[in-house]
Amino acid sequence: MAAKIYTDADANIDAVKSRKLAIIGFGSQGHAHALNLKDSGCEVIIGLHATSKSREVASKLGFQVMDVAEAVSTADVIMVATPDTVIPALYEKDIAPNLTAGKTLFFAHGFAVHYGFVTPPEDVNVALVAPKGPGHTVRSQFTQNKGVPGLVAIHQDATGDTLEIALGWAKGLGCTRGGVFETNFREETNTDLFGEQVVLCGGASALVKAGFETLVEAGYQPEMAYFECLHELKLIVDLMIESGIAGMRFSISETAEWGDVSVGPKIIDASVKERMKEQLKAIEEGEFAREWMAEYEGGYQKFSKIREEEAAHQIEEVGTRLRSMMSWHGGEKKIEAGMSQAAYVSGTK
Repeated sequence: MAAKIYTDADANIDAVKSRKLAIIGFGSQGHAHALNLKDSGCEVIIGLHATSKSREVASKLGFQVMDVAEAVSTADVIMVATPDTVIPALYEKDIAPNLTAGKTLFFAHGFAVHYGFVTPPEDVNVALVAPKGPGHTVRSQFTQNKGVPGLVAIHQDATGDTLEIALGWAKGLGCTRGGVFETNFREETNTDLFGEQVVLCGGASALVKAGFETLVEAGYQPEMAYFECLHELKLIVDLMIESGIAGMRFSISETAEWGDVSVGPKIIDASVKERMKEQLKAIEEGEFAREWMAEYEGGYQKFSKIREEEAAHQIEEVGTRLRSMMSWHGGEKKIEAGMSQAAYVSGTK
């Protein structure tokens, strides 16, 4: 069954303009939500912990900044736009004690609620409003009078108008310009985790590295391996985004297309799909969520080691050198210790 899609005609911005809004967090998504809603005429305050480096940034952009507890207490509608791992402790310490009946609690991702890391009281509205794009794209599309499509999901409807409020928020972001798809917390969480783990991030990066290593180990120059296994990936992905897999195949050479359809299924075969099913089950049953939260609570020991090893891979050294020769990239973006996602995207520290 196809998802229900809401557009500008289905949403009323007054549903949020008439309320005080708080955004907890000012990272990639938080800053985009805040700026877009502010430009849409809404009253927005920012909730951050006392030592947050984002306080000065948010203040300079004209926002009133409060401690999280005060922001939750003050606002009628609260968007939690912080990393999944910090939400449980933040919720218990600063959010839950300041929720009162009739308030609306939004999340940008269903992880914490779906897996039971937080359980909001029944007299509070709980919903998901999630643009399907990174914060800088949500912001740039809005400023061009366009919009990134988004998702909406209602988990609890204590006051009877949660969908109206959620769609008003989505309209303030510009998402209803592109279309807002109705879903639920389970579907959004499971499909999001699955997509990024087995295809978009985990699957793609593992495939790229395996191809690079295969060529280099066979004696081919690492520069050639980089071009063929990583650099040209953008060309193919762009073609797929623009016109689907069929459109991509129409645009490439017949030799490439024959290699695609005849060899691709030998590499990504039925055994890969079986492992995908196993990972989906691990996601659905909460195994991945528990493992991830345990890694966070243990101080990222395994995660930090893997990060170091991955950053030292030959493909990173070769890529840094080759990208410096490509003027259209606008210069190499540096990742520094303690840098936020928003700072990386904007090129600021």
